[in-house]
Amino acid sequence: MRYEISGNVMQTVGIDLAAGETAYSQTATMAWMTDGVRMHTNTGGGLFAGLRRSLTGGSFFITEFSGDGAGGHVAFAPRFPGTIIARTLAPGESLICRKETFLCAERSVSLDLAWQQRIGSGFFGGAGFILQRVTGPGTVFLDLSGEVIQRRLAPGERLFVHAGHVGVHEPTVAFDIQLVPGFRNILFGGEGLFLASLTGPGEIWLQSMPILNLAEEIARYMPGGERDGGAGNVAGAVAGAGLVGGILGSIFGSEN
Repeated sequence: MRYEISGNVMQTVGIDLAAGETAYSQTATMAWMTDGVRMHTNTGGGLFAGLRRSLTGGSFFITEFSGDGAGGHVAFAPRFPGTIIARTLAPGESLICRKETFLCAERSVSLDLAWQQRIGSGFFGGAGFILQRVTGPGTVFLDLSGEVIQRRLAPGERLFVHAGHVGVHEPTVAFDIQLVPGFRNILFGGEGLFLASLTGPGEIWLQSMPILNLAEEIARYMPGGERDGGAGNVAGAVAGAGLVGGILGSIFGSEN
């Protein structure tokens, strides 16, 4: 299977499928395809497989795209500006992802849920208790918001991150929460009460523009927002705006 990631701000990934090769995606991510590709929408393993994906913020159904005859070409696009990362996983190798990060993959890659093991991380870590887990063998394409910074943490090395910027990490990386130090930092620093704590060893992928941050900025320009001379209640503006409310509901309610 050959692929090419194109674009800068709104990227797409195009995949060339030979006869018999299959890729799959969650619903509503296919951008275009040639007539040499067959589509087949299904639950991807039965009722419970579909329910598990739904818990991770994904779709109940998946769509498989298979090369027919001489093969064909299919392209996928994320819903928001960001960066597509491709990772070829060895058999049994996994990555832990934020909800709604999965874009598409070879059929041999499994998509399942992963639980936050620490209660504090689930409540205050910004991603909820349920994350996505992708497991090889095969190539998977993940969609992160904004630009992506990739780092490798040495054993015991710790990095503090605003929770919304945590995108993907290897299972060997420990994810926890840390109270922001200093009373004035908590009150006036604008970073909230907690930061995510990532401890190596392992690789991490950070995203520069969490969708929640984008939704809050859009909300400022909506009627009743700060720019409109209103009370500046971002949550109220988002709740009252259909577009931004949909963004916030899909990200914040189901959780990049």
